Amino acid sequence: MDSFLITTDTTADLPEDYLTKHNIDTLSLTYTLEGVTYDREHPLDVKEFYNTMRNGSLPTTSQVNPETAKTTLKDIAEKNQCDILHIAFSSGLSGSYGSVRIAVQELEEENFPYRILVVDSLCASLGEGLLVHKAVTMRDQGASLDETAKWLEENKLHIVHNFTVDDLNHLYRGGRVSKTAAFIGTIVNIKPILHVDNEGHLIPLSKVRGRKKSLISLVDSMEKQMGSYRDQNNIVFISHGDSVEDAKFVAKLIKERFGIESFLINYVGPTIGAHSGPGTIALFYMGEYR
Repeated sequence: MDSFLITTDTTADLPEDYLTKHNIDTLSLTYTLEGVTYDREHPLDVKEFYNTMRNGSLPTTSQVNPETAKTTLKDIAEKNQCDILHIAFSSGLSGSYGSVRIAVQELEEENFPYRILVVDSLCASLGEGLLVHKAVTMRDQGASLDETAKWLEENKLHIVHNFTVDDLNHLYRGGRVSKTAAFIGTIVNIKPILHVDNEGHLIPLSKVRGRKKSLISLVDSMEKQMGSYRDQNNIVFISHGDSVEDAKFVAKLIKERFGIESFLINYVGPTIGAHSGPGTIALFYMGEYR
């Protein structure tokens, strides 16, 4: 039996086989597309999701509510007779962290016999997934619940998130760029580089012209930001909005430039993909600063 269980949100975008292998449960943020609501238990095929977006459909998303969080975490702890470390989607991007905090407080007031510690990851997609991976590694090496939670709190702002999108209109819908910027940028083939800042918010960093340059720029930023954390990057995570060949291209550049051999590549899930759109490429690693 594990010394404690690790749970996270579906926004961590970890592959199902990874979740199964490491006994990780998730709280499911829902998404609605063409009048149908989906979640982890009743998903839409991710390629179909992105194809539907390419054809003009506009999905919406919903955060985890306190009642669902409470029921789910309570059931997981009781079933496994184990304490829980929950690594939550960034509070700067969703209210799900707040919902989980409310749920845990209510369980504590009811003298629930198992401890549930909640970490606001201030991360998204496979950045959140990379933080989960660090927790899994620590737990499997014998770290306690408190030791692992402490390390996550002290190091979560060293999980760097840099990404680029292929279609500015999805960022316009989410209020990240103006309508004018989206229109002009699309005409002149501008590709923005964005990141998640220390408050867990999505922030534009720079912009380049052309898709290939935007992908190379992600790796250029990695060289600047890794600094003294270079040796901690024995694995790099890359997520993509149904653009796996571009993700592999970025991995190839990283391998050639830094000698890193191990990568976890997966889709940007529908909850985040609803806002970033098809063609997103996101790169996650340990660095001196975000």
